[in-house]
Amino acid sequence: EMPDIDMDFQDDRRDEVIQYVVQKYGQERVAQIITFGTLGPKAAIRDVGRALGMTYADVDRVARLVPFRAKTLDEAAEMAPELKELWTADQQLQRLLDTAKKLEGVVRHASTHAAGVVISGEPLTEYAPLQQPVRGEGAGISMTQFSMDPIAKLGLLKMDFLGLTNLTILDRAIAIIGRERGVTLDLARVPLDDPPTFRLLSSGETTDLFQLEGAGMRRYIKELKPTSLRDIAAMIALYRPGPMEHIETYIRAKHGLERVRYPHPVLKDVLEETYGVIVYQDQVLFIVRAFAGYSLGEADVIRKAMGKKIPEIMQREKEQFLARAVSKGYSHQDAEAVFSLIEPFAGYAFNKAHSVSYALIAYWTAYLKANYPVEYMCAVLDTRLGNLEKVPTTVAECQRLGVPVLPPDVDHSEVRFTIEAMPQDKRGIRFGLEAIKNVGAAAVAPIVEARRKGGPFRSISDFCGRVDLRGVNRRTLESLIKVGALDSLGDRGALLASVERILSLAQRQAAQREAGQISMFDLFGQAAEAPLPTLELPTSKTSGREKLEWERELLGVPLSENPFSALVAALAGSEAVLSRHQIEPEMAGQKLVLVGQVASVRQGLTREQKPFISASVALMDGAVDVVAWPPVSEETQELWADGSLLWIVGKVRVRDDRLSLVCEEARPYVLPAAPEEVSTPVVTPEGMAKEVPLGQRGAPPVVPAAGRPRSGNGTNGQSEHGSAGTLYLTFQESDDPGADEARLREALKLLLEFPGRDKLYLQVQTTGGQVTLEMPSITVSWSPALQRAVAEQLGGWASLRGGSEERL
Repeated sequence: EMPDIDMDFQDDRRDEVIQYVVQKYGQERVAQIITFGTLGPKAAIRDVGRALGMTYADVDRVARLVPFRAKTLDEAAEMAPELKELWTADQQLQRLLDTAKKLEGVVRHASTHAAGVVISGEPLTEYAPLQQPVRGEGAGISMTQFSMDPIAKLGLLKMDFLGLTNLTILDRAIAIIGRERGVTLDLARVPLDDPPTFRLLSSGETTDLFQLEGAGMRRYIKELKPTSLRDIAAMIALYRPGPMEHIETYIRAKHGLERVRYPHPVLKDVLEETYGVIVYQDQVLFIVRAFAGYSLGEADVIRKAMGKKIPEIMQREKEQFLARAVSKGYSHQDAEAVFSLIEPFAGYAFNKAHSVSYALIAYWTAYLKANYPVEYMCAVLDTRLGNLEKVPTTVAECQRLGVPVLPPDVDHSEVRFTIEAMPQDKRGIRFGLEAIKNVGAAAVAPIVEARRKGGPFRSISDFCGRVDLRGVNRRTLESLIKVGALDSLGDRGALLASVERILSLAQRQAAQREAGQISMFDLFGQAAEAPLPTLELPTSKTSGREKLEWERELLGVPLSENPFSALVAALAGSEAVLSRHQIEPEMAGQKLVLVGQVASVRQGLTREQKPFISASVALMDGAVDVVAWPPVSEETQELWADGSLLWIVGKVRVRDDRLSLVCEEARPYVLPAAPEEVSTPVVTPEGMAKEVPLGQRGAPPVVPAAGRPRSGNGTNGQSEHGSAGTLYLTFQESDDPGADEARLREALKLLLEFPGRDKLYLQVQTTGGQVTLEMPSITVSWSPALQRAVAEQLGGWASLRGGSEERL
C-alpha cells in the first residue's frame, strides 16, 4: 500500500506549498480531502434540545454532565451517575437523551481535512468524485467526496501538509535577530552541543519550546537533564500513551541509578541505545523481525494491527507471532512476554525519524530562547496574535526571564509586537496594536503611519487631525482606549465618554484633507497644519480594577496594574504556581502551592449544613476555582475577600473535565517592597513643530528655520532699538480661507516696507487654540512708525507686538 507521508511547514506558508503542488502536478491531479463531522454525545444533546424547543439552561445542564472522555451517551451514563439518574428521573430529559442517543455518530457537516492532500498521476475524476471546497476553507482547490480511509483503499497517495506554528516562530525570530542584532543566523549551522541550551533544558523552564512545554514534560526533562539531541528525541517519543510508563526507567538507566535490562538477550542490539526501553516504532519492527523472523513489510502489518486494536485481528496476529517465535527456538513464555511488551506500545510510538526531526526543532527553539531570549519571546508573542488564551502564558514567561512587556501605546507601538530600547540598556517587548481584541491591522496602520510622519501625538485633537480614522469603528476605538493605548492623550473614562466626538472630528478632518482644502499655513511651505477645535474631555479617573478587567478581556493579561509582574520576580525559582497552564489534568491528586488574587467568592453549605467557600483565584493567564471545605473554610474565612493576594496550598481535583484546587492551607501573601522605578523619558523627534496652547505664557518654541539663511534686510541691519529682537504678528483666522490669504499677503507686504534684523513669528488664533510659526524668510525692523502703520491698515483682524523686552 502507499506510504503515509506527513510534512510540516510554517503554518503561515502552508497555502504556498499546496499552490506549488497544484502548479507542478496540475489542478486536475491534486485535491484536498473531505472530512465529515459527526454528532458526539454533547453535540447530539444540544442539537436535539434545540429541535425540541427546550430551554438553553435545561439542555446545557444535561450536556455539561457528559464527561469529555465519553465517546457515547451509554459511556457517559456509566462515568457520571448524575446523568444516569436524570435519564430515568425526568420524562422530558429522558426523551432528550433517548433521541440524542439515536443520533450519535450521524454526519452533521462536511469540511476540508486540516492537512490531507491527495496527489494522483491521472486526473482524480478517474478515481473519486470531487466537489468545490467548503466556503472559507482550503486553498481554492477541489475537494474529494471520499474521506481519508476510502482514499487510502483506492491506493491513492495521501500526504498530510501540516502547518507548524513553531517553524513560523523560528522564521520570525531569525528575522528579528537579523534586524536587532545584525546577526544572520542559519539554523543548519547551529551547534548541537551548546551549553546554555542544555542548561535551559535541564532547568525544566521549557515554556514556549516545541514539544517540551507541558507540565509533565517539564518535570521529566528536568529529571532527564539531556546532554544530546538523542536524549531529546527519546523523551519526545516516550512522552505518549503506552511508552510513557517507561520514562522513569529510561531516566534512571541513563543516570546509572538502575541496571539496564533487556526483555531478552537477543534484543540487546535493538534496544541498547535506549537503555533497554522500547522508544521508537522502528524498534518494534526490529524486535518482531529478530524474535519471530518477520520481514520488515510483515512486521509493519502487525504494528498497524496493534494500532487499530481490533480484537479479532490482534488475536490472529498474536497466534502467528507466537508460532513463528517458537519455531525459531524461543520458549512460548518468552514469546508471550515480548508480545505483551510491544502490544500496548506499537499503536502510539513515534518512528525514530519523526522523533529526531521534532527533537531538532525543539532544540532550535531552546537554542534561540537560551541565546536570544528577547528576540525569541518577541517572535512567540507575534505568532500569538488573536489568541488571548496563549498570550498570558508567554507574557508570564517574559516576566520570569526579566524581559519587560510594555503595554500598547499609539506613541510607541507598531502594528505587531516589536522590541523597544529602555533605560539602563534594557530592552522590552512592546505590544502590537493588532494584538488588541476587536482591532485589526487595517484599522491601526494609519495610526502608526501618522506617528512615523509627525512624531508622537500631542493631544487628542492632534490625534484626530493627523490620523485617518474613517476605517475605525466605535468598537475598535473603545478597545484601544480601554487597554491604555491612548493614555498619553487622556484618561480612559474621559476618552470613552467622548468616543463619538473623537470619531466625528477625525472623520471631518479626513474628509477636508481629501477634498483638498488648505489653510494659510500651506502658503509659506510650513509643515504644520491648522489646529483643530479643542476637544474638551470630561474630568474622570478610571479605577485600577476597571483597567485590570478591560486589559484582561482585550489583551488576555493586565499590564498597567498587574500584581503578577512583581510576583514573578519575587517567586522566581520557587515551586509556586502562578500560571493557569501549569496545572494539567494529569496532576490530579497532586499537592501544589498556588499564589493568586481572589477574583470572586461564593459561600455555600455542605450536606451537613456546614459553611464552605468557593473562590475564583486569578492567575497570570486565567483563573482557577479553589474550594475550602470545613474546617479550613472556618479557619481562613476572613482571607477570602475580592482583591486579596493569597498563598494557597492544595490538591488538584479533576471533575467533569474541570480543574480545581481543594484548599488545605491559605495565608496572605505580601509582596516585597518594589525597587524605585526608573522613568522612561519620551524622546521628541528633533525639529518637530510644537503647538502653543492658547493663553500659555512665555516665549513660543523655536521651529528650525527652513529656506535661505537669515540676513539683514535694512540699510544697517539693525532694528530701531539697535539689536535683533522678535516681533509677533497676531492673526485671527476666519471661516473664509480665501479672504484670510488675501489679508495675510497684505500684512506681509506692509511688513516688508520696514526691513531689519528682527525675527518675525506668525501667531494664528482659531476657535481651537493658537499656533505659532516662524517666518524664516522675512526679517523686519520694529519701530513706532511700523506699529502705527499696522494699527491703521490691519486694525480689527491683525495686530503687531514686539520690542526689546520681547527679544529671544
